[in-house]
Amino acid sequence: MKIEKKRVTYFSRSRWVPLFLGILMLLVLGRLIDLQIVQASDLKQKGIERRTNDEKVQPQRGAIFDAQGNVLAQSIPVKEVYADPKTLNDLISKKQFKSTKEDVAKKLGSLLGIEPQDILSDLNKTKLSWISLAHHVDVKIADQIMALKIPGVGLTDEEKRVNPMGSFAASALGIVTQDGHGVEGIESYYDKELYGKPGFISQEEDTRARSILGAPSQGEAPIPGDNLTLTLDSTIQYLIEQQLDNLEQTTKAKSVTILAMDPKTGRILGMGSRPTFDPSNYQKVTPDVRRNLAISMTYEPGSTFKTVTGSAALEEGVITPNSVFYDPGYLQVGPKVITNWDSNIASRGNTTFTQGMQSSSNVVLAQVGLKLGMGTFYTYLRAFGFGAKTGIDISGEESGILVPQNKARELDLATMSFGQANSVTPIQLLTAISAIANGGTLYKPYIVDKITTPDGQLVKQQKPTPVRQVISKETATQMTQVLEQVVNDGTGYLAKIPGINVAGKTGTAQKIDPATGDYSSTDYIASFASYAPAENPKIALLVIVDTPKMADGEHDGGPICALPAKAILEGTLQYYGIPVASNTQSDVSISPTEASVRPSPKPVTPERTPSAEETVVPDLTGLTMRQAGSVLKKSELHFNFSGSGLANQQSPAPGKVVTKGTMVNITFSPLSSP
Repeated sequence: MKIEKKRVTYFSRSRWVPLFLGILMLLVLGRLIDLQIVQASDLKQKGIERRTNDEKVQPQRGAIFDAQGNVLAQSIPVKEVYADPKTLNDLISKKQFKSTKEDVAKKLGSLLGIEPQDILSDLNKTKLSWISLAHHVDVKIADQIMALKIPGVGLTDEEKRVNPMGSFAASALGIVTQDGHGVEGIESYYDKELYGKPGFISQEEDTRARSILGAPSQGEAPIPGDNLTLTLDSTIQYLIEQQLDNLEQTTKAKSVTILAMDPKTGRILGMGSRPTFDPSNYQKVTPDVRRNLAISMTYEPGSTFKTVTGSAALEEGVITPNSVFYDPGYLQVGPKVITNWDSNIASRGNTTFTQGMQSSSNVVLAQVGLKLGMGTFYTYLRAFGFGAKTGIDISGEESGILVPQNKARELDLATMSFGQANSVTPIQLLTAISAIANGGTLYKPYIVDKITTPDGQLVKQQKPTPVRQVISKETATQMTQVLEQVVNDGTGYLAKIPGINVAGKTGTAQKIDPATGDYSSTDYIASFASYAPAENPKIALLVIVDTPKMADGEHDGGPICALPAKAILEGTLQYYGIPVASNTQSDVSISPTEASVRPSPKPVTPERTPSAEETVVPDLTGLTMRQAGSVLKKSELHFNFSGSGLANQQSPAPGKVVTKGTMVNITFSPLSSP
């Protein structure tokens, strides 16, 4: 009988299963060692992180000051009020809190100024453990809310951007949104510097909601933002604000824009426009109202641009101030006849360039442009900065629009020469005119003078930035003398200031009618560009009134804009201590012959003892504008003034106790003769 040998299988189930289980046990053991020993520290930290809530802490935003140190924008502490609907509902249902949700809604609504029904709607979201009820709540109101001891209702820290002077320089400053970031104007351009660095707090979480979190276990403190000091001067800005209000009221214009610059440095001394708004309540107006027209408005400048064409032609030597042109009141260029604003009443015949500027002749300047030539004209256009942004440190600047050189015709050259066809911005035009005023150097305009830390350490000091030499000093002097004649004996005569040489040029530009695509016969932009003193300018100024609707139909730049410009120039020069007439005082020294007629400030007796937030109004009698501003600055007061000369009336009266930052209204008048 044949006996079969038993077959040995080396990969049988009896061998494979124990092997597999053994390997699996080794893997599990290895993983346990890795988790319990090797990664123990990291896993412990991750566990803590999962049980904590990291809450971002917003840094204190830096303040913005004017050149005098007055606060223009700052952030104040406020509160966000939140609720835990789930916790509140549980406690009410278990009768552990006696009030109803309706009662809670009424109490909170009364303090927050919110409809109780809206709050009740939020409290009824009982599946939520956290919901925001209100932002930017005054600290005192927040304290009253906490005194109610409503479970699940709590506070978090916030900041609110406030502008102590309301709409003062609003379009330049811009706005800050609820998240603490600037989105327009200076606030946007310097947002990184102003915002600072956020911090955070880490809080252990309970099974309940955020309203019953424990104390912070760890965190990082926020770093406050830096402060900005502007070149903008509140005294000059007040003069601008006054004239903006006056022009808005009297002209019923679509908009009014005024811009002031130190022509020797590019420092912005003041800027503003109407309509305006309060940056602290920017949500109440549309973005169009918030536009900074001084840097974003694009318009055909009209005759103010003749200063650029004339300067280029003088520099190239194709004309002199006494070059003669024939001006019958019209000029045929290609298919179009160019006329003057007064062609229907005047034919000037042979006219010098200076006389053509005095009368603002389109015919003369068109001939000047044609003599200059297309290529040279465009070279100076770009050299003066047109067609490109100036680089001013404010968000929202536009670059203007130039007719492409390769598409420009002879007719375009003629009309561009007197300010039609090309679109510019106010900041571009005033920067170019400032180059003429300062001797031929184009400067980059800027509005922030310095950046400092919260404790006053200097971070950055801005300095004037020359871009290029556009024309020679000799050409600039020639053009300045021509512009003086425009004010002394031409269309800008309303800007004459006794004792001061003023250089200026009026502008009256037709607007394009969107319906026809041609120039309108009813809508104009009136403007006036000027600087003073002409021989050593301290201020360059541009006043623009878009679409004036005067009762008498007036729309020309001279009658509408020259007088407001004069008021600003005169006030600024007096503020700088430059006498604008023989009887205008620039210091407080009193000679024996003046003693009997010139009043002087007297010591004041406060009506009561002021608190820490209050100050005493000083006596300003007999002070000049500059001196009054200096005295009020020391008392932490602002001022609004009218007239010129020496202070003779003020309100509030000397000795009154008022809150710091209060406006003091002052009337100035010339010194009477003995």
